[in-house]
Amino acid sequence: MTTISKTADAPERGADAKDSGPLLDVRDLHVEFHTRDGVVKAVNGVNYNVSAGETLAVLGESGSGKSVTAQAVMGILDMPPARIPQGEILFRGQDMLKMTPEERRRTRGAKIAMIFQDALSSLNPVLTVGYQLGEMFRVHQGMSKKDAKAKAIELMDRVKIPAAAARVSDYPHQFSGGMRQRIMIAMALALEPDLIIADEPTTALDVTVQAQVMDLLADLQREYNMGLILITHDLGVVADVADKIAVMYAGRIVEHAPVHELYKNPAHPYTRGLLDSIPRLDQKGQELYAIKGLPPNLLNIPTGCAFNPRCPKAQDICRTEVPPLHSVTDGRGSACHFWEETING
Repeated sequence: MTTISKTADAPERGADAKDSGPLLDVRDLHVEFHTRDGVVKAVNGVNYNVSAGETLAVLGESGSGKSVTAQAVMGILDMPPARIPQGEILFRGQDMLKMTPEERRRTRGAKIAMIFQDALSSLNPVLTVGYQLGEMFRVHQGMSKKDAKAKAIELMDRVKIPAAAARVSDYPHQFSGGMRQRIMIAMALALEPDLIIADEPTTALDVTVQAQVMDLLADLQREYNMGLILITHDLGVVADVADKIAVMYAGRIVEHAPVHELYKNPAHPYTRGLLDSIPRLDQKGQELYAIKGLPPNLLNIPTGCAFNPRCPKAQDICRTEVPPLHSVTDGRGSACHFWEETING
């Protein structure tokens, strides 16, 4: 198997990396967008962290703030209209929000990389995949075109694209959706980052290809001891690869837990609703559960718990008081006034 040689300036990875604290620590992050209609509060006090060798899944419906949080971490929000009024994004202890634009640029790609959900629109249609992969090495490491092409072939082989040497000169449209997503993974891996953020990496792929892409990400994450953040709306996709899960709703984390604890016994009605909506083989012929209503308008988030208009357990306190993130057990929290009733069924 072809391997990618380690670059001279790449940070060392090892068993002790996880013990040195989280790679990424997001603290009380707020993101808002100023529009003609008002201020859209997209992220409202998010806290999460991920360490080397650890996989965090961030779950929630569209508009919950998952991708906006990731874009804030990457420093790719358009400012304005976006604004970050408060919060910290600590990468290896350094607040990325206080970095200069040049420092952020050096961090992106080399230390933190992102895989976007739409591979076809993320790749340049008029350039070969080999050229686009090689550009990472030409720009960041000053490689010659010949050496960069050789590296591109190594990467394509590493993410299991058949006949990589023959296909390095092909264009994005000549690849299937699953193969294009593998190319995006290869681009993220190019400079051997410490952390990869994968934003809906299996969107629009069939179930078999989804499983292949997720298995590939998990294998690479273990091999390189990277931190991995998986952003998705589908609890079924991450069941076998995540270590812990953060569930987002209306820009807040409403539950976080180790993956097996959350699947076994959710502590928030929204999480329970997401789990109940997953199709199951042992329930053939039964009507699929759906959470009633729609996600809130972030221009006008409901008072109290934002989930209260859709929650079957909502009471008067839910409509007036924002629930804090209650400590359920060590390393587990739920932003529900009645989490004890929820976790007990």
